[in-house]
Amino acid sequence: MSEDATTPAADGKTEDTAREAGREAGKDKTKDAEPRDLLVETHHTLTTDDGELSYTARTGRVVLREEEVKDDVFQGWTPRAELAVTAYTLDLPEGADRNDRPVTFVFNGGPGSSSVWLHLGVLGPRIVDAGEVDAPTPPPYALADNPQTPLRATDLVFIDPMSTGQSRAVKGGKAKDYHGFGKDVEQVAELIRLWCTREDRWMSPKFLCGESYGTTRAVAVAEHLFSRFGMQLNGLVLISSVLDFTTQDFRYLRHDEACLSYLPTYAAVAHVHGKHPDRSLGEVVAEAEELSAGHYRWALARGNRLTEEERSSLAADLSRLTGLSQDYLLRCDLRPEHWRFCTELLRDEGRTVGRIDGRITGVLHSGVAENMDADPSIDAIMGPYAAAVHHYLRGELGSELDLPYAVFSDAIEHWSYKEFEGRPISVTDKLERVMRANPHLRVRVEYGCYDLATPFGAAQDTVAHLRLPQQALDRIEHAWFETGHMPYVGSATRVAEAEGITDFVRRATG
Repeated sequence: MSEDATTPAADGKTEDTAREAGREAGKDKTKDAEPRDLLVETHHTLTTDDGELSYTARTGRVVLREEEVKDDVFQGWTPRAELAVTAYTLDLPEGADRNDRPVTFVFNGGPGSSSVWLHLGVLGPRIVDAGEVDAPTPPPYALADNPQTPLRATDLVFIDPMSTGQSRAVKGGKAKDYHGFGKDVEQVAELIRLWCTREDRWMSPKFLCGESYGTTRAVAVAEHLFSRFGMQLNGLVLISSVLDFTTQDFRYLRHDEACLSYLPTYAAVAHVHGKHPDRSLGEVVAEAEELSAGHYRWALARGNRLTEEERSSLAADLSRLTGLSQDYLLRCDLRPEHWRFCTELLRDEGRTVGRIDGRITGVLHSGVAENMDADPSIDAIMGPYAAAVHHYLRGELGSELDLPYAVFSDAIEHWSYKEFEGRPISVTDKLERVMRANPHLRVRVEYGCYDLATPFGAAQDTVAHLRLPQQALDRIEHAWFETGHMPYVGSATRVAEAEGITDFVRRATG
């Protein structure tokens, strides 16, 4: 028989046409098949400060579904999203109860940031070697074991919200439907509910850990989990928090609250760049806090009723603390905005300071620029983290996903806050609600002295105005770091932060 000869198949078709029909049927079946979970499991050991740990890692995607009801008729559970997760669970001895083990769900903020920062920066069993603030690691980069990982005390589930990391909408879906406060909270809460249900972790102690906008998300998710599902938590870790946007918003409320909130941070950043020789950081910050709470607040409230003498006197005080010139402060009406502060502080040196981390500087792209063209503190850490996560997920955890990992999502063009139409963006009422409903919920708030994204003065002020009894306020603890927005940028503070979170989990679970 010649090579191109064919023989009839059982249904009368030739073998070639039968194979082609089979391929087409397979295509149709694949085309119509619903998306499915895809998690890859690997096993590891790690030497930690508490001894050797054996743990299981699972990474990939989890499909989220929503109830679909049309004309009051239930249509089923429709796939909407494929969220990327990486989970670490301690390998327990035979007979041990998994529910005795805490579990912490972790995410960053943005909106539009993936979880890579907390994952490979401080909490995961492996972390990126990014060097120190004054000695960054050059490419290529490397990963290292994390002996201080909180995995010693709690299982960890890292979540990438929609359009970040490798999270995407299902085929035919719209990712932008999730680009907003309400749907973002719903998707993260649903993933947590689904995880706890499938893993039988409803009886485990549970924690949420968020950074920046992730603190907004964490508080709102905690309230949603309770109000929607009755799920109570043991603790919240709020890193560089923003719970009430009015405390740091320069666009509205005459800038006054934001200026008052930022002044201590301006003074701290000025100090780290040598503007306060022979003075300690504590002295400088204390003076700035006193001025902010007193005369500065009074003066801003006076508006154009201030006399020229009063304006000049205040400009001199602000100049001494912030490192900005009196002339500049008078020209900006005693209200320096934080992006412009970053550009103005070291303008005479041709440099700008970082918004995310005021310790880090970069070259100013123009000597007359109103704002920097890029944040040098993001530039300093983007390369190591991006390289590390792309290698780690596939090279060490065996992920089968090969789509780009969005460290910061460029798919999010607009973030909707429609739930706050006509009122300030704030989740303080939700934090008050869950703390009143759960007398065992503990909160850890972390602050960075050189954080020009979420200034510590604003976060302090938010906590100070919570409408809670003293017994509830006593369940809120505070941790300070001489760092920027990310306390883990720098090995010493990274270790201190990881130890602090581990200790918090242990104390919150008895």
